[in-house]
Amino acid sequence: MRVLSEIAESPFVISRLSPDSTATGGFIGGWVGKCHGFLHNTVLVLASILFVAYLAYEAKKSLSKLSNRRSYIMIAYYGFLWLVSLLNLAWCCLQAWECTPGKEVIWNLLTLFTTSGMLFLEVSLVAFLFQGNYASGAEALTRTFLISGLVIGLDLLLKAIYLFGFGVPLFIDNNEHIHKFKWGLWVIHKLLLAGIYGMIFFMYNSKWRERLPARPAFYKYITVMLALNGLSLFACALTANGAHFGLWLYGITSVCYHAFYLPLLYVTFLADFFQEEDLNLENVYYSEMKDAGFFDADWE
Repeated sequence: MRVLSEIAESPFVISRLSPDSTATGGFIGGWVGKCHGFLHNTVLVLASILFVAYLAYEAKKSLSKLSNRRSYIMIAYYGFLWLVSLLNLAWCCLQAWECTPGKEVIWNLLTLFTTSGMLFLEVSLVAFLFQGNYASGAEALTRTFLISGLVIGLDLLLKAIYLFGFGVPLFIDNNEHIHKFKWGLWVIHKLLLAGIYGMIFFMYNSKWRERLPARPAFYKYITVMLALNGLSLFACALTANGAHFGLWLYGITSVCYHAFYLPLLYVTFLADFFQEEDLNLENVYYSEMKDAGFFDADWE
């Protein structure tokens, strides 16, 4: 534990908040050094700007493909991806608000809607792929978004109650005073997510894998998300027990999530749709299914 404490206190790692880390010296001064630190903020902002710039660069071709293929799910999902990407960009650029007096409410609202939007994309992706790789039609869209909306609505309501009803600082971290009840809530939240991804990962490695989409990219996505949520769960558990290293580790997982989740989502779910022609796309999926062993029984 001594080694972990030394790592957490190292000047070369991402900074953590304290009551004295207010964003003084103007916006630039607070953004660079007074809140999370230059490295933390730079990684977040650069990653989010690059991804939004890529979406903008590909927008004309993407809209043309969506118009030609008329997939309701893809049109809606692409629109939500743009909305959440812009919210995430704002969240990444306004990190100084977390430790600026008087900005607590607006920071909580921004974080609440940003994280809820990203969670909505997570839930929707799993629901989409369980209905088939590119299921289309108003019925499939309605069913998927209804399930996702109910889950996210409940999650958002509970977080809002804890934030504004009970005053639990869910989105403001404090290194000098660890709020154990808050971190206990995050343990439950991360445990649920890790459990869902773990269940899907187990299904892939069991006799029930035929019920899942035959796309290796999807399983790689599940593996990455299981690892990230498992690490985040471990960090929350450490922090809830008073270990400052856990707070540092949670900061690392948060940076990874906000910087790289949306690009991972795009590569997993949307990239093939926008870049491949219909026939080539079918050949790609057939090859992936064959490599995954889904046709082995036909040759026996």
